Amino acid sequence: MDQQPPGGRAAAGSGVPTPTCYRHPDRETGISCTRCGRPICPECMVSASVGFQCPDCVRQGSGTGHHPAASRPRTLAGGSLAADPRLVTKILVGINLAVFLLVSVRPALVGDLTLLGLAWDPSPPPGSVEGVAEGQWYRLVTSMFLHQEVVHIGFNMLGLWWLGGQLEAALGRSRYLALYLLSGLAGSALTYLIAAPNQGSLGASGAVYGLFGATAVLMRRMNYDMRPVLVLLAINMVFTFTWGGIAWEAHVGGLIAGVVIAIGMVHAPRERRTAVQVGACALVLLASIGIIVARTMSLT
Repeated sequence: MDQQPPGGRAAAGSGVPTPTCYRHPDRETGISCTRCGRPICPECMVSASVGFQCPDCVRQGSGTGHHPAASRPRTLAGGSLAADPRLVTKILVGINLAVFLLVSVRPALVGDLTLLGLAWDPSPPPGSVEGVAEGQWYRLVTSMFLHQEVVHIGFNMLGLWWLGGQLEAALGRSRYLALYLLSGLAGSALTYLIAAPNQGSLGASGAVYGLFGATAVLMRRMNYDMRPVLVLLAINMVFTFTWGGIAWEAHVGGLIAGVVIAIGMVHAPRERRTAVQVGACALVLLASIGIIVARTMSLT
């Protein structure tokens, strides 16, 4: 009976085992701890002055005279390691599903939560003017969690689960949540700017495309093979611009925001990491607000 070599899996067509993370034996990796040499996956690696260290070596180094927080295990982007690296992703999926069920029971809510620039709503009589330009700013955010079709929410939640878990583990909860929300807001802002004022838009696609962009940046940072994610992104972009009924503006806006934020997250110098990360998020937020204000002024 064939057995898996200890400490790794045999690569196809060779007798050389592929290293697997010492804490997660089912995950192959090419990164090793610079102190003990054990293989570690992206979830376990902690940035060091040179290379990466495993959580055990970081804990053992807590008696070096530094403040305990300086030796606490951190993610690649400087966030705290969490017991459940998918907690925020699970909550986001849960919110999207809850809103989907709510509008299934009360379809009238779709019109109240959809992203809409400026439009006349004839019901109920005598009618009213609705949209972001009328001060309904919440539509920019509520539309990010709104879906009407099973296929639509199915694809978006599949993308959120597949991309979100890895990013949450690599960035940390707060940074990951900022990436998701700001990418979604940027997608809404670009849609508000370019789409017809009376054209409705809904869905988490802007935020999910932000995760696509961030995943590409992270994989480049880790020197991973980027071809799978680039091919998948290219296929999705083809669908974005060829299928009818898709708000391509949200996809493009979210993608650009995700790339900008991720660059700030994973390439920030360690000594100025927090300042650079906050600055990248602030840049996307201010750009989104500027687009929203400019579009509002042009419509009113």
